[in-house]
Amino acid sequence: MAGLNALEGAALALGGMYMLVMGLLGRPDSPQQAEMGGLTLIVLGLIPLFAARGLLRRRSWSRGPALITQIIALPVAWTLLRSHGVLIPAGMVLAAVALTALVQLVRPATREALGIQGPRATPGV
Repeated sequence: MAGLNALEGAALALGGMYMLVMGLLGRPDSPQQAEMGGLTLIVLGLIPLFAARGLLRRRSWSRGPALITQIIALPVAWTLLRSHGVLIPAGMVLAAVALTALVQLVRPATREALGIQGPRATPGV
C-alpha cells in the first residue's frame, strides 16, 4: 500500500519534471503555463510520497493523505479512459492502482496496524 502511494507520487513528480524541462527548453504554446503545471505536479507528487513514508512508519496521520490521493486519482483515471491512444492503458493502470490502494487503506487490518480505532458503538442505542 505504501508502495502504491510512492509509485503515484513518483509518477506525478517525474511528470512535473518533464513538463518543467519542456517548458524551459522545449517550444510549448505557453512556456509559463508548462512551467507552472510542472511545478504544480511536482508539489502534488510530494503528498503521496510523504503519505507513503508515513505508512511505512505506521503513522496514523498518513492514512488521510493516502485516501485523498486515491480518491482524486479515480476521476483522473476516468478522464484518461475516455481519451484516445496511449492514455487509455495509462487510465487502466491508474484506476487499478487507485482502487487497490483504496481497498487496502480501508481494511480493518490497516486501521489496526496504524493504531486507528474503528467506530464505537453508542451505548443505549
